[in-house]
Amino acid sequence: MHKIFTTLFAALLSSQLLSQPYQPTWESLESRPIPQWYTDAKFGIFIHWGLYSVPAWATNSNADGFGSNYAEWYWERLNNKKLKIHKEFVEFHNKNYGPNFKYQDFVTQFKAELFDPEFWAQLIKNAGAKYVVLTSKHHDGFALWPSREAWNWNAYDVGPRRDLAGELTTAVKKAGLHMGFYYSLYEWYNPLYRQDVHKYVREHMLPQLKDLVTRYEPDVVWADGEWEHSDTVWQSREFLSWLYNESPVKNTVVTNDRWSSERKHGGFNTTEYGKGNASLTRAWEECRGIGESFGYNRNENLEQYQSSKSLIHMLIGIVARGGNLLLNIGPAADGTIPVIMQQRLKDMGDWLSINGEAIYGTTAWPSAPTLEDIYFTKKGRDLYVLVTKWKKQIILSQVKADKVELLGYEGNVRFSRKGNSLIITAPQLDPNNNPSPYAWAYKLSNVF
Repeated sequence: MHKIFTTLFAALLSSQLLSQPYQPTWESLESRPIPQWYTDAKFGIFIHWGLYSVPAWATNSNADGFGSNYAEWYWERLNNKKLKIHKEFVEFHNKNYGPNFKYQDFVTQFKAELFDPEFWAQLIKNAGAKYVVLTSKHHDGFALWPSREAWNWNAYDVGPRRDLAGELTTAVKKAGLHMGFYYSLYEWYNPLYRQDVHKYVREHMLPQLKDLVTRYEPDVVWADGEWEHSDTVWQSREFLSWLYNESPVKNTVVTNDRWSSERKHGGFNTTEYGKGNASLTRAWEECRGIGESFGYNRNENLEQYQSSKSLIHMLIGIVARGGNLLLNIGPAADGTIPVIMQQRLKDMGDWLSINGEAIYGTTAWPSAPTLEDIYFTKKGRDLYVLVTKWKKQIILSQVKADKVELLGYEGNVRFSRKGNSLIITAPQLDPNNNPSPYAWAYKLSNVF
């Protein structure tokens, strides 16, 4: 009887799995289309905020190469004796906090007393971003929500004693934006992870991830910390199958490619400070800070910060190549967003309020010519020509259009045809009628 029951149960389970559209194989999982909202959004805001926001310090010497000035890696850098920068972190820590002050002690100073989620959401919306990705848990394991798997090591039990992730989720969704979460698969010093990774995945990571999804219903699940193990160890395929088939966000959620040490499977590709896989045939996203750190780094100076002009040019270049920009801000431990970051976001929002038509909902133009300081996006029969350095005349071969206009400019734009070329003559602009100080977008209607 037991054998019959077991056989029937196995058959039923197999039948249920086969009825689900996405099986736990990469071939099946990657057959799921990227939700349209994401490919249309183009611009999102990354937020790195946690205990590392208290010391808010990293080197600015790039001593060990890529990522050495990431302030969110503060705890690991204190202990990593293999890196050249180890000494700098230890000296800073001992001088300012003392050799007996542990990283865990920063929790008493992580108070978030000035955190205003509605202000954050409005700032991000005004910046022209369409989605938010908050670090729900970084590699230190400290969670920004009342996670039962991180008992007494989360922002609800200690420190601010607030559900920071939940409060921001409510504000972001109320503002009409998409909410998402970064989640680190591994944890540097979690005893269970270091002793038995399989038990860690089964009893800590997967329940915690599923709690995050079911509790807040995010539209982005942004994995990281995947590099130590395969997708088999992380049970990534099984989790994504659940996410795409059974979760409350199965129809809207989008994921990245950081689910295995190989980093070649998942949703969209990721690049980080320009390093990674960008493609015209697969959705991708560049993530980076306004400065050179994700977590707030008080040791950065003005020269480490991108100007508003360079950020807008960066957005244009990424979107013209079919990608999204996930631009990071690093709040301070008290919940305030550094004013220089606010200023950069405001400038981007001002530019997008005029030129967003050439960014949102567009695709790359596969036939785009390579022209200095000129980029192209496409939407239906319309072609957008984005110019990052003012030009008196633009000549485009093999292009015809019914109408040419400059976004934000009320006057007419002269254009003519010569053979198979379209010649655009720039209008006369002055400080009173210049629609954009950093870059300009021409709209070519009904291109053929």
